[in-house]
Amino acid sequence: MNNTIDFIEAQTGKYQPEWGIILGTGLGQLANEISIDHVLEYADIPDFPVSTVESHKGRLIFGRLSGRKVVAMQGRFHYYEGYTMQQIVFPVRVMKALGIQRLIVSNASGGVNPDFEIGDLMIINDHINLLPNPLIGANDDSLGPRFPDMSQPYDRRMIAAAVEIAKRLEIPYRVGCYVGLSGPTLETPAEYRYIRIIGGDTVGMSTVPEIIAARHASIPCFAVSIITDLGVEGKIKEVSLADVVAAASAAEPKMTALIKELIQIFC
Repeated sequence: MNNTIDFIEAQTGKYQPEWGIILGTGLGQLANEISIDHVLEYADIPDFPVSTVESHKGRLIFGRLSGRKVVAMQGRFHYYEGYTMQQIVFPVRVMKALGIQRLIVSNASGGVNPDFEIGDLMIINDHINLLPNPLIGANDDSLGPRFPDMSQPYDRRMIAAAVEIAKRLEIPYRVGCYVGLSGPTLETPAEYRYIRIIGGDTVGMSTVPEIIAARHASIPCFAVSIITDLGVEGKIKEVSLADVVAAASAAEPKMTALIKELIQIFC
């Protein structure tokens, strides 16, 4: 990691972000709201993975959002791309080393709660991990403890603040549990039923590893899903990546407004 940090600090003048932001599928336009100071292509950063998904641009953006210094990942990494879990969470550890104090994660996901509709915004208050755990293997005590507590994976204060912001801005919102699977296939009807039975409200292929790594490093986390398709009996239909990206992009302005207000509240 030292080579990565040294390169980034040399390119950014030792920029010290307060917030880390990870932008999911179809959600990269939040970067347009950032007053940009530096942009680094993933491909240019030593030891950094490279996005292979069409809708993920693959840039690390440093700048200010709502008056706070941020570093934003415009594109993330997924297990289905063939990366190891350690590679997937490497950027979170890099952001921690750069100085972030809080992390925001976004994703596009399928809704399995029958009350949900396409375009809904769901504030994540818990998750179920059905992926390999990124902490498997030798533990680096400098990053965090061998057995990190996960009783509060998503920061309750930020969740409460986000709910109040959504009410004030009249943004329709949901609160619920995200289930992380490997992908890249979308789920079968039986899998959707299983996810709902075990307590899930949404399902996707990201977020959980990054949150685990962040909590391992004692970083408070906030995450939000945009519902881009439905895994509810009677509402399941064939879905393409283009459909997911279009639904996420259409709902993104609501997410952007929420995140901008949230960042302004917490220092």
